[in-house]
Amino acid sequence: MANEAKPCPCDIGDRSDYGGLGQEVQIEHIKAYVVKPSTTSDKAVIVIQDIFGWELPNTRYMADMLAANGYTAVCPDFFVGKEPWSPTKDWSTFQEWLKDKKPTDINKEVDVVLKYLKEQCGAKRIGTVGFCWGGVATHYLALLYSEIKAGVSVYGIVREREDRYSLKSPTLFIFAENDNVIPLDQVSALEANLKGKCTVDFQLKVFPGQTHGFVHRKREDINPADKPQIEEARKDMLNWLNKYI
Repeated sequence: MANEAKPCPCDIGDRSDYGGLGQEVQIEHIKAYVVKPSTTSDKAVIVIQDIFGWELPNTRYMADMLAANGYTAVCPDFFVGKEPWSPTKDWSTFQEWLKDKKPTDINKEVDVVLKYLKEQCGAKRIGTVGFCWGGVATHYLALLYSEIKAGVSVYGIVREREDRYSLKSPTLFIFAENDNVIPLDQVSALEANLKGKCTVDFQLKVFPGQTHGFVHRKREDINPADKPQIEEARKDMLNWLNKYI
């Protein structure tokens, strides 16, 4: 789910059997995976899933990484109980599946999660990190929520809103050079328009030779050639959040 208009070529990649360090909770009408840092913190990050859903171990691994770096991390079920995409599904049905799961139609869920983080977790500074479908969602939230202090959109672009360059919070965009759905001309166009129209800090970074999903769905322990770039992208994510949150 690299943008709203075109199907994602997502391969589930190196699905992890990772169990997770957090717990599942109910936040009003949605379920969420929550993991807290070892010491009290007023910093939190909303981790936004890809098309494979909030239970994907790889995404929970990223949430746990954020918690290890001092953030309360919450990964809500933004599909609200609807079935996530599966590698066994027919790609010709993807657009039909997506109709009731738009990454730009999550305001109700975001509002209850923000309330939960503030009231139940003591969060005063909140950011977002999203992958694929969640990368689009992260870009979208950066256009609307000034209370979100920073965002990291990992291989995702909002393309169908006139205000898509009017970011309200500092946003880092991470891309892969060999992404079949986000060609580099789209990345260049995004950067050029942000330079002309955006009034907050932003950065775009393209990782040479990498493919869609590399930051969270490619395991560094079994992909030694890719390990330096996987780790660099994750470090960039943390540095961006640390800078603004």
